[in-house]
Amino acid sequence: MRVRKNVVLLFSKPPVAGLVKTRLTTLKDGVFAPEVASALYHCMLFDVVEICCAALAQLEEKAARTSAALAAAGAAAADAEGAPAALAGKPVSAASGDAGLAGAGAEPVRDEYELVISTTPASNVEVMRKLFEDAGTWPRELVFIADEGASFDEHYNHAFAQAWERGADVVLSMGADMPALTVPDVVGGIEALHGLWGRPGGGVVLAPDQEMGVSLVGWTRETAFDHTGVFYNQEGLTVLPAYIAKARERNLPALYLPAVPDVDTMADLMHNITLVEALNYCAAFDGNTPPWRTADALAQMGWSEVRVPPNDLHDPRDQIDV
Repeated sequence: MRVRKNVVLLFSKPPVAGLVKTRLTTLKDGVFAPEVASALYHCMLFDVVEICCAALAQLEEKAARTSAALAAAGAAAADAEGAPAALAGKPVSAASGDAGLAGAGAEPVRDEYELVISTTPASNVEVMRKLFEDAGTWPRELVFIADEGASFDEHYNHAFAQAWERGADVVLSMGADMPALTVPDVVGGIEALHGLWGRPGGGVVLAPDQEMGVSLVGWTRETAFDHTGVFYNQEGLTVLPAYIAKARERNLPALYLPAVPDVDTMADLMHNITLVEALNYCAAFDGNTPPWRTADALAQMGWSEVRVPPNDLHDPRDQIDV
């Protein structure tokens, strides 16, 4: 049975006042003290990690069910034929929806999952590890690495390179400032990569954010792709179109995932406040893992809801009831 290693790569920094989410603070054009903004980011980081853990657990449970079904089918075939069923040829994932259709001529695949948190500089690796250890027990082991470089592109490339060196077959990356991230977002990203895995030349998956950037991006080991020229593009492209331009240039398939907003500016925060409230309420009915820490922090800050004044910036309505 082949093993496919899946890595969720989370980029983050320690929640240090004045060094994270500064656009939410009075240091720039925000309204919060640096300590408040960093505490809010701390909650977002932990929420995102818990959501990723829940997504990987769901994928592992699905893989276990499918593996059991494959084993039962193989045993039944062996009993019927009086010999072990042949398993060779095209790989079939034990985590994908078509794995249950595997039979003779198909090689099962066992998926392994790893959650890697990448930070910078290297001295922050132990800072991040202690941050999580001090918070208590997490649902799964967390791996901490440091990314290095002279630009965002180089930092991202270095982190991906380390993931491949650790044996990754697919990598899905994201930031830690996305309290509206959901378990289906992560599961969908990984399963989209599974659809590209084994394809000659590979392929890319990406989800946009709300500001012409991306919130999730990843590809398979076979994909000749990187982040070079994406951040602060010399031709003025923002991140999302820069990734698409690179994929088009290489004639690579790219799979579009649902948008996931992040939090950089006050306007971003206003939008995410409404999403956080909705996600926490709906969790009782849809079983999703909600961003409860962020919701609690917003409530303590007195920012748990958003109201806007009336305005006349709308199309004429005098004909609506005519």
